[in-house]
Amino acid sequence: MSPDQSKLLVRAKECITIEANALNATQASLDESFVDIVLKIERTLNANHKIIFSGIGKSAHVCEKLVGTFNSIGAPSCFLDPVRALHGDLGLCAENDLAILLSNSGQADELIHLIPLLKRFGVSTVALTSQSKSKLAEYCDQTLLYQVPQEACPLALAPTASTTAAMALGDALAMVLLEIRGLTREDFARFHPAGNLGRNLLKVTDIMRTGDRFPHLPDTSSLQEAILAMTNARAGSIALTHPQTNELTGILTDGDFRRSALSSPDFLTHPVKEFMTCNPVTITADSLVADAVKTFETHKIDDLMVINDENHPIGLIDNQDLPAMRII
Repeated sequence: MSPDQSKLLVRAKECITIEANALNATQASLDESFVDIVLKIERTLNANHKIIFSGIGKSAHVCEKLVGTFNSIGAPSCFLDPVRALHGDLGLCAENDLAILLSNSGQADELIHLIPLLKRFGVSTVALTSQSKSKLAEYCDQTLLYQVPQEACPLALAPTASTTAAMALGDALAMVLLEIRGLTREDFARFHPAGNLGRNLLKVTDIMRTGDRFPHLPDTSSLQEAILAMTNARAGSIALTHPQTNELTGILTDGDFRRSALSSPDFLTHPVKEFMTCNPVTITADSLVADAVKTFETHKIDDLMVINDENHPIGLIDNQDLPAMRII
C-alpha cells in the first residue's frame, strides 16, 4: 500500500470514529424524555392511531427508513413530505396521530410551517433534532435530542454523523417499543412473509396441506381405498388412524404401495395396515417451518405428518411443496 493509499484508509477510519462518537454521545445523553416519548408512541398505537414521520432532504431518507422499521414491528407508520403536505397530503393526518419531525438543525422552514397545520388536525408533535434551542424544539409538544459533536464531512456540510445518530435513536425507539408491546417471532413473521426471514419464521400450520388435499383413513381400510384417497388428493402419502381413537397409527407412501404389489395377487383387498409404515415421523402444527425443513433433512423423508396434542393427524407437508413456496 502506497503512502497516499494509507492516508485514505486513515481518513476512512476517522470518519467511522466520528460517527461512533456521535452514537456514544447520544447514548450518554438519553434521559426520561426518551421514556416519555416511547410511551406516548405506545399509547397512540394502542388507541389505533398512527405514527407520522416527516423531514426534508437527507432527514427525509432517515424518516422513510424509520417508517419501514416501525411498520415491520406492527407499528403503523407513514412518511409525510412537508412540501406535499401543503398541497393535499395533510389528508393522511387524523386526530390523535403522533408526528415525529426530524431536522438536525431544527430550523427547516418546511417543518416549522407544518407544525401549526398538524396541531390544527389534532396531531401531537415530537421534534427529533440535535438542537435543543431550535424553533422545531420550541414549537413541538415534545423533544428528543441526539448529539453530534462533529460531522464526518471535512467541509462540515454533508450530513454524516447527524444522520447516523438520528437513525440510531429512531431505531432505539422502535426496538424498545417492540419489547413493550411484547412482539413475538411469530408476530414478526406475519409482517415479513417474503424472503428467508419470513419463511423461516412461518409456522407449519401456515403451509401444511389440509381438507381435500390431506388424505386420511382408518387403518382398517383396504389398500385400494387408501390408494384411491391418495389419488384424489394428489398426494404421495396418506395418514392412517385407529378406527376408534383417531390416533395416528401409520403412514402409507407411494413406495409402500409399490412394495405391497409384490406381496400377493389380491394385495389391493388387504387391510392397509399390513403395508403401512408404523410410528411415522411427525411434527406439530405450531412448530416453525424451519424445524420441518430440518426434520426432512434429518430423516430423509418425502412426507411429514402434522399432529395435534392428542396425536390426531391434522395435516400433511409434502416436501415437493417446499420449493414452490420458496421454503428451500
